[in-house]
Order: sequence, then structure tokens, then C-alpha cells
Amino acid sequence: MCGIVGGVAERNIVPILLEGLKRLEYRGYDSSGIALLNANQEIERVRSLGKISALETSIEAYKRSESALFNGFIGIAHTRWATHGVPAENNAHPHICNNQVAVVHNGIIENYQSLKAEQIVEGYRFTSETDTEVVAHAVHKFLQSSKTLLEAVQKAVKTFDGAYALGVVSPQDNHHLIAARKGSPLVIGIGIGEHFIASDVSALLPVTQNFIFLEEGDIAEITRESVVIYDIAGNKVERPVKQSQLSANSVELGEHRHYMHKEIFEQPQAVIDTLEGRISQDHVLVSSFGHQAEEIFKQVNQIQIIACGTSYHSGLVAKYWFEDIIGLPCFVEVASEYRYRNPVVLNNTLFVTISQSGETADTLAALQQVKKIKQEKNIATLCICNVPESSLTRESDLIFLTHAGPEIGVASTKAFTTQLVALALLLTAVGRSKGLMTEKRENIIVKGLQKLPGLIQKALEHEDVIKEMAKCFADRDSALFLGRGTMYPIAMEGALKLKEISYIHAEAYPAGELKHGPLALIDEAIPVVTIAPNDDLLEKLKSNLQEVKARGGQMIVFEDEKSNVDSEGNMRVVKATSNVGRITAPITFNIPLQLLSYHVALIKGTDVDQPRNLAKSVTVE
Repeated sequence: MCGIVGGVAERNIVPILLEGLKRLEYRGYDSSGIALLNANQEIERVRSLGKISALETSIEAYKRSESALFNGFIGIAHTRWATHGVPAENNAHPHICNNQVAVVHNGIIENYQSLKAEQIVEGYRFTSETDTEVVAHAVHKFLQSSKTLLEAVQKAVKTFDGAYALGVVSPQDNHHLIAARKGSPLVIGIGIGEHFIASDVSALLPVTQNFIFLEEGDIAEITRESVVIYDIAGNKVERPVKQSQLSANSVELGEHRHYMHKEIFEQPQAVIDTLEGRISQDHVLVSSFGHQAEEIFKQVNQIQIIACGTSYHSGLVAKYWFEDIIGLPCFVEVASEYRYRNPVVLNNTLFVTISQSGETADTLAALQQVKKIKQEKNIATLCICNVPESSLTRESDLIFLTHAGPEIGVASTKAFTTQLVALALLLTAVGRSKGLMTEKRENIIVKGLQKLPGLIQKALEHEDVIKEMAKCFADRDSALFLGRGTMYPIAMEGALKLKEISYIHAEAYPAGELKHGPLALIDEAIPVVTIAPNDDLLEKLKSNLQEVKARGGQMIVFEDEKSNVDSEGNMRVVKATSNVGRITAPITFNIPLQLLSYHVALIKGTDVDQPRNLAKSVTVE
């Protein structure tokens, strides 16, 4: 979602801000802007609709029209994804009040309407439809009675309800950048004679590898020489400096046309990295989930998984695994629904949250809700996440990092694959800790996971065939995905990918449900994508395929080499893999669905990495 970059430096800050914004493009945005303090200690601002390249063009036009240099040593910048107010230049950040305060903001100020009404009475004029403008006015109001910009921001945030990550500058305190965080991530980049802020470490990798992750309620006063952090009560606090293992080059495209394509092909290595240090010969190291994991797992009587989007689909696959393989009840629910009802949480539940970013607002809120009853119900919390130091990791008892590396494409690929690997390891660790899994079964699962990078690599080799198959979607507006067992949530994930990046309406159904409605949709105009592993349900699935064939449906079938589904007439078959087991099958069969969606999107001419209306990290409701 929206991105923030800011800094106080010994050099012109504008190129650093622009590069940071470019590195946040993957989050999804519709406008952008920069505000800085110039040599005359005045606020200069340029905003623009569209891509960062449009902002760069607007900056050059501003320089010519104003005969201005547009440079400075302190500034803030933002990419906006519309929430309050349509995409428009006047709604783009930064927002300015009376040329004395400039603000960038991620999150939502829930009480902005009441604040706006008060501020209008006080004489403030609004030029946007956003909730953020009340932040700029509030800081300006308190600046009139405060000694420092820090003090003004500390007073202002006490009037806000909701979530925010803020960057604030003012000519009245022209050596300071103020950062504040509540419910929305914000990091401080530590340099030599310069310091920065960002909503994501990737924005700052060209200038630093050292970061402070602000905690809930923190407010930081930042200068070139120092960073001083205050907690929600106004007390000075120390936050550790962490060194990022990412490099600036790790988020480059390389030889690939799109980040999504690059990340699809990074999956064999991502699986290797996720397994590294988590298995020993034929066993899963339970301590991979935390030093208390084994004792916690012994007491677990059921699993509750909470997630959104793609992460929710990984949870649905795990439900089959937990219940089929070790007989442990597993419940999976969408976080945005879970948090707004009164769920029954049983004693001895392992509450698992799954999120690529670790900042998904609904998932985080569901975790916080459960933590309130944690002790009385003997609930343990575990997060599966790709980002260390994220909010989910800080608030969970146990942590499993997927080590997928940076995922820039909005449509998740390698994060999903590594989440499934993590859940397979969790299944094995819980099963062994509770005595529900034999050593033989554990050995089979571990050996299967060790073969997984090779199975994925083999699936990727079918790209040219899949690219050709994608052509049949060129003039199609709808598609149907079918699967049975663990392949049903994989079909759901395949349908989600297709609609995310190609804008084709796609639905997924359990193949056995065809007669209960979806069969009415089948004709020669609707492609039907089916996953056919060689398992106990294969013969039933073949019968379902005959039902589609008899009605003229155009079928694409991804099968195991031993499934023996024949290509004929309106049925095209890809032997996507072989020798897959119950754990590796859903992970492997997901790969051709990713490639199919990617190549359909290319044919449709859509923006693969930044699909319309979507954001990578959904940090607001």
C-alpha cells in the first residue's frame, strides 16, 4: 500500500527520495509527491498522478517554471494508494498547512471527520478529500503553542484515532524530521551524518543496511547527527539497530521482463533457503519454530489459521494436511471476517497467522484480539512471515520466517510456495511433538521436501508449452478452475492469480460440485483449468472432466505423468510433474498455474507487477 521515504542528509535529498519511491512502486499506488526544505528554509512541493516517471517530469517542469533548483538536505516523499478521495493531484501527499508543516502519512485517521469539522471552525481551509490533511492542520495548530516540532507532533497524535505512520517537517524546526508510528510500519535508516525513514527497508537499501524498527506508539526526532526515540508515554527509549541481510541488487529485475516472472523462477532457491537449518537428515528441527516450540506443540489440541488472500489459500491446503495426516482439527478463516465476529476459541489452540509482509492490518488485528484471551485459554500464537521485525513477528510467541527474499510483484508467488513449505514443516513438528506422526511418515515428508526444488524446476521447464496455451485466453472474459482435495485451494489460488493480473473473471470450484451450479456456465467460450494429480480422487476427477467435455468446454489439464489423462479434441494436457506426494503435489502443481496467469496477462497487455487497484501490503482495512 502507500509508501513513505524521508531523510535528513549532508547532500541533496531529492535523488535519494526518488530512488526510494521507485523501490516502493511494487506496493501499489496512483500518485506520488515530494516536499523539501530549500536553502531559504521554505517548503517546496511537487506532486503528480501516475508513475514515478511522471513525478520526475513534473519536477523538471517545476524547475523551469519557477526558476528553482528544487533541492535540499531534508525532505519527505510518498506514493499514495487512494482510500479517502479519488486519485488526483490535490489528494496526493505530502500535504502542507500554511507553508509551515508538511506531512506524509500511511494508514487511516478514523476520526478525521470530527477533527475536520473542528478545524474548519478554527479557520483551517481544506484543499483535499483525504483524511491526512487533518494531520497537517493538527500539527500546525499545536506548533503555535509548542517549543519544538517534536512536541507539536506528540500533542497532535493524541487526538488521532486509527492507524498512522508519519513523516513531518517544518521550517520552524528546520533541522529535524519527526517520525511517528501506530499500527502502520515505519523504519529508520541509520547512515553516517545522515538518517532516513521509510515504510519498507527496500526503499533505503542503496544508502544503508542498518535499521531501527519503530514500535507501536513510538515517535522519533531525527537529525543528521542523532536519532532520539520516545515511547507513547513520552519517555526516551532505546531501540536496537538491526543489520539487513538484503542488498540493493536483490530487488533488481536482472534478465527478467517482470518481477513476477523473476520471482516465479526464484522458487527453487526460495524453497532451499526456507528448508536450510530447519531439517536434519530425515527429521524436522522443532526448535526452528522457537526454543519453546516443542513444549507448546505437545499441548496443542487444535490449529486455528488466520490469513488473507493468497496466505488464506495456503492455510486451506494445511487444513487438509493436519486433519488427513495427523488427525488434528484445523480451522481456517479469513482475518477480515474473524476479527469482526465473536469466535469461539478453544483451550490449547495454536493460533497461526500467515502473512508475507507481517503487516496485514486485518491479520494483525485478529492476533491482537486473540491475545486478550490468550492466558485464560492457554493459547499459543505462531506467525509464518517473510519479513523479520514486522509487527506480526514482534507480537507472536513463536516465529517462522520463510526466507523467500524480497517479493516485489503484487501477485504473490514465492511467498505462497514458501508458506506451504513452512506449513508442511509445522505439520511435521506438531505431529512428532504430540506423538501423532511416525518416524517413517516424517522421513517420507522430509525427503519429499528435499526433492521439491527439483520438482519445481521441472515444472518451470513447461513454460513454452504453457505460453502457447495462454493464447486461448486472448478473447476470453471468464475462466473456471477445478480441483479436488488439496488441489481445490490450489485451484482457488490459480483463479486469484488470473484475475489479479489479467483482469479475467475466474472462479474455482471443487470438481465434485460441478453438478451443483457451475456446469451451467460450461460452453465452448469458457476455458476450464483442471489439476489432475495421481491420487485417490483421480478417477472421480476424470468423470468430472467428461462432464465438461460433453458440454463443449475448452479444457487445460495439468497432470502427473502417471495420471494418464489423454489430450483429445477440446482437452489439452500438460504433464507438469511426476513422483509427487501428498505434501509436494499442491506446491508443485501451483507453479504451472502461476506461469499460465503470467502469460495470459502478457497477452492481455496488463500491468503484471502493479495490477490496477491492488497493493502489495494491505496495511489498512
